[in-house]
Amino acid sequence: MKNLFAFGFLALALTVASCGNNASKTEETADSLKGIVDSTAGALTDSINNVADSANKVIDSTAQVIDSTKNAQ
Repeated sequence: MKNLFAFGFLALALTVASCGNNASKTEETADSLKGIVDSTAGALTDSINNVADSANKVIDSTAQVIDSTKNAQ
């Protein structure tokens, strides 16, 4: 859900930037869009890393349960 808001905000920023049609603000707009893209990419990377870490924890936990079940028999 958080990622959807990030993409929505990026789309809004791109739309506002494209509707400006102001040549003197092109460089400022490019800089601000670069910042938005960088922060969105960072947030997505963090989110993907968190999902991967959670998946690894589930796999490790499942492996421990299987090992303890084998040892109990």
